Amino acid sequence: MSFIKTEDGTEIFYKDWGSGQPIVFHHGWPLSADDWDAQMLFFLQHGYRVIAHDRRGHGRSTQTSDGHDMDTYARDAAAVADFLDLSDAVHIGHSTGGGEVARYVARYGKGRVAKAVLVSAVPPLMLKIEGNPGGTPLSVFDGLRAQLAANRAQFFREMPIPFYGFNRPGAKVLDGVVDNWWRQGMMGAANAHYLGIKAFSEMDQTEDLKAIQVPTLLMQGDDDQIVPYKNAVLLQAKLVKNTSMKVYPGYPHGMLSIHADVINPDLLAFIRS
Repeated sequence: MSFIKTEDGTEIFYKDWGSGQPIVFHHGWPLSADDWDAQMLFFLQHGYRVIAHDRRGHGRSTQTSDGHDMDTYARDAAAVADFLDLSDAVHIGHSTGGGEVARYVARYGKGRVAKAVLVSAVPPLMLKIEGNPGGTPLSVFDGLRAQLAANRAQFFREMPIPFYGFNRPGAKVLDGVVDNWWRQGMMGAANAHYLGIKAFSEMDQTEDLKAIQVPTLLMQGDDDQIVPYKNAVLLQAKLVKNTSMKVYPGYPHGMLSIHADVINPDLLAFIRS
């Protein structure tokens, strides 16, 4: 397996397949680079170099006691990009990974990034506060922390159901998808997942979005039960300068996995444009 070592000694696992223009994938909470299998295989077959890493405390990367915040996530992503000497890269982030992409592009991406894609992404801010009345109440995130601390394995069995919209009338539960979500989550560290809830919910990334200069595609389903789209993609479109937006009727948070047949060609069209 391939790893790079960051300045603080953390080992970050990464996959690096193929050649051509690099596409870098940033996964969501509490998953790993494996969540991008459908996209990495698709773009590899279309002649791109595909790269994905496990965030610290997730998947195969070091289980650290600290660094579970958006600043460190982006710094680790920059360490991977620097080590692989990536340029003209497209960075695609899902959910928490979308926040990671926004911060990486804003702070480290100048001269290295060609385009960005935010998919069902957490910016600008998930938490409901006075200046963000459409956000999610703190009690919801406290509830997630309580469930994780009480029984992480059971919590990770239940979380994929709304994540993929399997609780909607007529939805067919795909057991393999649920099991793979659970597998990825349980590979990671409980403390990284616990602290990561604060990272994805309480970080105001308004300025990161404003700082993005490269062409950016914003994608989200309007039946996202994890990151409500009205407080995410619709606000992102007002803040990112050079942007296009696609909202998918009825699609859930995990649309990259269960609707890859639609999402992948849309991603390819944007990258080629």
